[in-house]
Amino acid sequence: MRRKLGIWLLAAAMCALVLPASAPAAEKILIGMSNWIGYAPLYLAQEKGFFKARGLDVEVKIIEKVADRRAALAAGHIQGMCTTADAHVITAANDIPVKMVLALDDSYGGDGIVAVQSIKKVEDLKGKNVAGHKGGATLFWTNYVLTQHNMKLSDINMIDMTAGDAASAFVAGKVDAAITWEPHLSRAAGEGKGHVLLDSRKTPGVIVDALAFRPDFIEKNKDAVSKIVAAWFDALEYHKKNPDDANAIMAKFTKDTPELYKKHIEGVRFYGMAENKAYFGTGDKPGELYKVVERALDLWMETKQIPKRVDPKSVIDGSFIK
Repeated sequence: MRRKLGIWLLAAAMCALVLPASAPAAEKILIGMSNWIGYAPLYLAQEKGFFKARGLDVEVKIIEKVADRRAALAAGHIQGMCTTADAHVITAANDIPVKMVLALDDSYGGDGIVAVQSIKKVEDLKGKNVAGHKGGATLFWTNYVLTQHNMKLSDINMIDMTAGDAASAFVAGKVDAAITWEPHLSRAAGEGKGHVLLDSRKTPGVIVDALAFRPDFIEKNKDAVSKIVAAWFDALEYHKKNPDDANAIMAKFTKDTPELYKKHIEGVRFYGMAENKAYFGTGDKPGELYKVVERALDLWMETKQIPKRVDPKSVIDGSFIK
């Protein structure tokens, strides 16, 4: 939810037609991302030399806005990008081909709905003023939660605000509920004398971040992509065995103290090989990722955030998960 979706520019799409995306393994490979905690293991892989150990020159490049990452990818300034699975769908549907090759993390309590005490269940939100960002992963997750309770977005009065502003509005008593993420979620519940109505622990696999590359880059650099995926798993293994050192390094990426970083990652789950295998599935039995893409296509078409549907298979490449 912390990653907003921007308006796609036609000029960037035109750049994609004339600039190459390929980069030999000997050359620098740039991966664009925000400094979201879920992406930090890629930074850890960079700083601990896990990419280098596999013969790669990979650099994590901070580009906070998803729209700017799309533009950079289209222009060939970066070779890969990280964002939520639903946001990758928007990229692909706007004629910027991408394929997700690795699931990185999902929200596990880091996102949620805080509400006044009188709201006891999701159905009680009907007709209420609810603050939250009307776009991106926030809207995607909210829509999913409501549909699971036989409701629609039109059943609530959703007021467009950033995560921080939504929490502040709730604390100030201006809205009945707010859709936000940590640390705003806990703060709003405490200071606003409300309670967390529901959080993302109840919706595993819905808000998932993924690493994606352009299909032409993948085709020309399969070995490099495979090694990048392997380096992610190297980083997770290092974090498991050396949590203090790993947290200290990843805290620099998120601009937190190691103590705060350790607390913040309690709200996410990093995806190892087992989680990736289950999420991508197989050719005979597609995993949950395909359902997420279909739900994203439905919502983004309904809300006119994409001009057309794309084949889910065109944005997913599970061949590197093995």
